[in-house]
Amino acid sequence: MAGEQRHGISLSSLDDALFAGADATKRDLLDHLEAVAPVMLPELADRPLSVVRVRPGQPPFMQKNLPAYAPESVRRVPQWSEASHREVVYAVAEDVTTLVWFGNQRAVEYHVPLYRLGEPDRPTALVLDLDPPEGSGFDVVVAAARVVRQALDEAGLAGAVKTSGSKGVHVVVPLVPGTTGDAAAATRALAVRAERIDPTLTTTAYLKEDRAGKVFLDPTRAGGGTLAAVYSPRVRPGTTVSFPLGWDELDDVTPADFTVRTVPGLLGSRPSWAERLPAPQTLPADLVAEGHTIPVARVAAMHEGKRRKRAREADASEG
Repeated sequence: MAGEQRHGISLSSLDDALFAGADATKRDLLDHLEAVAPVMLPELADRPLSVVRVRPGQPPFMQKNLPAYAPESVRRVPQWSEASHREVVYAVAEDVTTLVWFGNQRAVEYHVPLYRLGEPDRPTALVLDLDPPEGSGFDVVVAAARVVRQALDEAGLAGAVKTSGSKGVHVVVPLVPGTTGDAAAATRALAVRAERIDPTLTTTAYLKEDRAGKVFLDPTRAGGGTLAAVYSPRVRPGTTVSFPLGWDELDDVTPADFTVRTVPGLLGSRPSWAERLPAPQTLPADLVAEGHTIPVARVAAMHEGKRRKRAREADASEG
């Protein structure tokens, strides 16, 4: 109802659907954000926040720059963006009031980088994002996650797993403080090692046309890339949520089990993400060294894409 308040924030249109196919209202979103705040905020704190908002009748859009009309209570941090060649004023989510304000703005997704403010070259985790091929079931993602776990075991590392909130999973390895940009190289090497274990199931091919129906082991969350935070809802059918799992649970769940309407009721009976994470680890030197021999996926794909375009143009001109 109009005029309702939570944490000092005036709310509106609480019973409107979030988006087509959401199976959830803005009230459901706010209930979820309030419920997960104690376990979600530690993952957002001290990191520049990007959100995905959905306005009625419009496609979803990612918002990095905090609107000028945001409450003064929302922490603001200006950062120079090389991509857009301008200063971006990011929000930093430090309390439930900030989450409620964003939820009232129809911010459904919450994305943060792997680094803390002021330390862009010191990632706190290594992440592999497992992206299934179109039309596949969750079972192939689970199988690929176990391949990644084997590669981690062989490297002397341990990781935790969570649903991405979409169709895949994120495998996360916490890193000791002070780890440098070598994490990007180690992530590439880990992906390649997993692909070598089972090349019929997994691939590191960045271009979709080269994946041949396999699970893509995406190493590009390193560096400045962002990740859907644990407990973040997603703009997906049912408003699914990125949710932490035990490795032994993967066979018994699907991403659709975890939504803004179901997650609040699950929190008290399951370990939190912080409890699932292994202790921070040091990257093995051989993993980093191998990674430095592997081209950066986006750069390699860009050059290959240009090469293929030139080849197509040459074929067309000859024909």
